Amino acid sequence: MDEEYDVIVLGTGLKECILSGLLSVDGLKVLHMDRNDYYGGESASLNLIQLWKRFRGNDKPPAHLGSSRDYNVDMIPKFMMANGNLVRVLIHTDVTKYLYFKAVDGSYVFNKGKVHKVPATDLEALKSPLMGIFEKRRARKFFIYVQNYEDSDPKTHEGMDLTRVTTRELIAKYGLDDNTMDFIGHALALHRDDRYLNEPALDTVKRMKLYAESLARFQGGSPYIYPLYGLGELPQAFARLSAVYGGTYMLNKPECKVEFDEEGKVAGVTSEGETAKCKKVVCDPSYLTNKVRKVGRVARAIAIMSHPIPSTDESHSVQVVLPQKQLGRRSDMYLFCCSYTHNVAPKGKFIAFVSTEAETDHPAVELKPGIDLLGPVDEIFFDMYDRYEPVNEPSLDNCFISTSYDATTHFESTVTDVLNMYTMITGKVLDLSVDLSAASAAEE
Repeated sequence: MDEEYDVIVLGTGLKECILSGLLSVDGLKVLHMDRNDYYGGESASLNLIQLWKRFRGNDKPPAHLGSSRDYNVDMIPKFMMANGNLVRVLIHTDVTKYLYFKAVDGSYVFNKGKVHKVPATDLEALKSPLMGIFEKRRARKFFIYVQNYEDSDPKTHEGMDLTRVTTRELIAKYGLDDNTMDFIGHALALHRDDRYLNEPALDTVKRMKLYAESLARFQGGSPYIYPLYGLGELPQAFARLSAVYGGTYMLNKPECKVEFDEEGKVAGVTSEGETAKCKKVVCDPSYLTNKVRKVGRVARAIAIMSHPIPSTDESHSVQVVLPQKQLGRRSDMYLFCCSYTHNVAPKGKFIAFVSTEAETDHPAVELKPGIDLLGPVDEIFFDMYDRYEPVNEPSLDNCFISTSYDATTHFESTVTDVLNMYTMITGKVLDLSVDLSAASAAEE
């Protein structure tokens, strides 16, 4: 342990594992430690016994739920956009060889009290019950514009500079109503609130294109993929990757105290009386609590069920977005469901999550609109956790701290944080132009 490292990473949450993998591949000498005796930190995957221990103390799970080890319940469940940046990072590091992915069955949106499939193309727009006949035609024109839009080809811009035109102005040009914009903005472009309407439209158009391209890739009912056995596989895959490149992993290391020199820069990390020296520390907010501030809370429910979510065409894995406006809230609510088809539960069992940015102290009441969509549940757990973000200046102290996981049920915001941290640590921008077909081997 008394060696010197380029970087010490604290915590084996997903963000920390991805960074540890990227830095190892770059040839840096990395030591990765966690105070827990399991991988994953906040984003761990629990079996049934661990789930009960966490939420029910000394109670034992009932026998009718089946074998504990057949469950892999992700604490921070998120789907991956098939062509999104997380998949690109996984391919870039070649960690895909340790993982098997399967397409997610469905992508839905809550609108006027009902659950509807999210239309993603001009043809789907024409069939969608979300819109009346004239609105469908307007939406189809808008979808065709987005599908044809290319940054580099001004002919496709129809005279608009999307770095200047706001999303609201772009929508007005196509005459789309608020209801249509609600599902496009939240379920296709995956915005978390309505601020995007007054921001340049380019971001929204790019997000819509990513959704449509991801959807086309697996020809399934959604643009999302998810690893077999759940997300707990990811940190372990990165641990294997890091080992291949000479990185060192140590679990169950108590304390992990970050040491600083007289200038306030990182000097090393001490655990069990030994100090490993390093130039930089990467960690989650729990390891440097005096350098972060609380920015919000996530409320969530975890349910075990014996059936798919109603009105989702019997989907065995599905995301439903409940836009804030539909619920009279300030932020969206998300429904996530997967099942034995992704090997996260025994045959016939489904795991559903409802999550949102908390606006009250009563998760059960606040999450009710989402829970009401689930139908009967075998068991349900409620939970709240605080969200933190760093307030330090990494150029002064060499501490690179990740932001807590948000309530979204997809990875796009998580990866943005990782890529920004990578650039701060290395001064480089990660090249993500990869052959996307490398991650498609196991979709069926």
